[in-house]
Amino acid sequence: MPNRSLRRAFPKASQYDPKWVRKHSMGENVLFNLESLTKSLHLKPGMRVLDLGCGKAISSIFLAREFGVTVWAVDEAVSASDNYERICAEGCEDKVFPLEMEARSLPFPEEYFDAVIVVDSYTYFGTDEKYLPYIARFIKPEGHIAIVDVCFTKEIESHDQVPEFLQEDYQNYWYFIHTIDWWRRLWEKTGLVEIEAAAELTEAGLVREQYIKDYQNSEEADAFAKALELDKDKFITFFKLIGRRTSKTAYLQSYK
Repeated sequence: MPNRSLRRAFPKASQYDPKWVRKHSMGENVLFNLESLTKSLHLKPGMRVLDLGCGKAISSIFLAREFGVTVWAVDEAVSASDNYERICAEGCEDKVFPLEMEARSLPFPEEYFDAVIVVDSYTYFGTDEKYLPYIARFIKPEGHIAIVDVCFTKEIESHDQVPEFLQEDYQNYWYFIHTIDWWRRLWEKTGLVEIEAAAELTEAGLVREQYIKDYQNSEEADAFAKALELDKDKFITFFKLIGRRTSKTAYLQSYK
């Protein structure tokens, strides 16, 4: 049973079996981050949502259950058949449609989605300056792209600025992590979205605390949780970035 502070911060996510969530989260508790993000969105029943980089699709199940939206659950690393099995087990097969595909090769019509939501995976492909113009083509004018992910509180400009506790794994993972301001500038300069939120998660401390606790109680090694535990100055945190699609603007026609 989640403690009182978790139930207060995440009233929806706390209703889900924590063992089920941990088993199907590829990293920290995906539902905590997602619920924090959705507090800044206005999702309504019937909306079409792309859950990009959905992992094992529990974020998609959450969105369908809690908001009544129809979700396309896309991930290249997890079998669509495995995700469909999970989706059916939770009674969401009429609301969640799993697809196994790469984030840069999407088959959808232009201006199809009311919202694109990306939980804990945008950093793997979204640092490319061409990616927002690519994904924006699938969002309706006035629709939203909303991400929640890990960030730094200070930008690392050169290798000698890497904190000691990150040096061992820096070239495997941390080199493409940035600050909130870095992400805001990346999106703003395209002119494709109006930034509605660019901020640290209000619940970032709870997410961190719970992830470290889960790691300490697990027999599996987790480099990210270990880094959080060693990060005494809170150099690593979690952020949300939400952009509202502006009125019709020329899309980037070629994307490589």
